[in-house]
Amino acid sequence: MPENFFNESVAARYDQTIGSWGDAKVVEATVRFLAGLAGGGAALELGIGTGRIALPLVKLGVPVRGIDLSEAMVARLHAKAGGADIPITIGDFSTARVEGRFSLAYVVFNTIMNLRTQDAQVACFENVAAHLARGGCFVVEIMLPELQRLPPGERFLPFAVGAEHLGFDEYDIVHQGLTSHHYYPRTGDYTTFPGRYVWPSELDLMARLAGMELRERWSGWQREPFTAESTKHVSVWEKR
Repeated sequence: MPENFFNESVAARYDQTIGSWGDAKVVEATVRFLAGLAGGGAALELGIGTGRIALPLVKLGVPVRGIDLSEAMVARLHAKAGGADIPITIGDFSTARVEGRFSLAYVVFNTIMNLRTQDAQVACFENVAAHLARGGCFVVEIMLPELQRLPPGERFLPFAVGAEHLGFDEYDIVHQGLTSHHYYPRTGDYTTFPGRYVWPSELDLMARLAGMELRERWSGWQREPFTAESTKHVSVWEKR
């Protein structure tokens, strides 16, 4: 089982430190995109966390089940209104199984990168395929590696520089590693989140190996075109 980096101290401040990812307009666009793909069926969220997406998705009438490795994060979800009604399986979302068949599975906010090997990411696609009904969709939201911004000989890129939060991504190009470093000057808290970045074409191959094919790819939840300038993508694969 992978190491759990979302411990009690991280979970306690998680909702207050996700920045624009928690903005109401961002969440609304995300859940409407997902609800449209669910088509009245049930959804499975991998890395459900504190329920940023699951809770509003349920309010739109989509039944949601979740998988998460962190009991501390899930405790925050269960403490929120309606959170206790969402069934959660504690475990590794690349291998953990839940009951039922789903019309939609999704993993957002770069969370698939928490699977730190190619084998684990391949297993995730296979696990999703085992849960999806035929014609069901798997949605992944993930950043694109910003290797072109790395100065020669450097491996660190800042993504947040302010009085409240300092954030730097550390790249390991040889092993496709990306570790996010977070420092909070006011409290002195410092956390790291190691992960594995993955290219769109690599994800497409993982999907094919699991019996899925690419249906659509966008630059964001409002179906902005995916271009060479995109910094992330929202990709949808359909189970054949």
